[in-house]
Amino acid sequence: MKHTAARTRRAVLRATTHSHTGQATASRGPGRGRRAARAWARANGAVVRLTTRVQEGIEEARRRPDRGDISTTTVIIWVAAVTGAVLIAGTIAVVIAKYNGQLNGL
Repeated sequence: MKHTAARTRRAVLRATTHSHTGQATASRGPGRGRRAARAWARANGAVVRLTTRVQEGIEEARRRPDRGDISTTTVIIWVAAVTGAVLIAGTIAVVIAKYNGQLNGL
């Protein structure tokens, strides 16, 4: 994250706090005291980090629109594997259900 972008975001966050409470409390947020000020600062930091991460993700998607796409071949292979596993499990279940009475004496 560039220094200028962080400064701009902090300025925007400060401008969106309650301005009617005066200059001294506008930077701290709506709470009073040190604990509230620290909590407000952590929340602002989290918002800045989240906003920055989302913007970086959008920029990455613009730069490389095909990043991480699954190929058609991979999808076909996975569907075939899952279908085969379900068929095998179903066949085993049918065989066990059919011969359940005969298997009890073993």
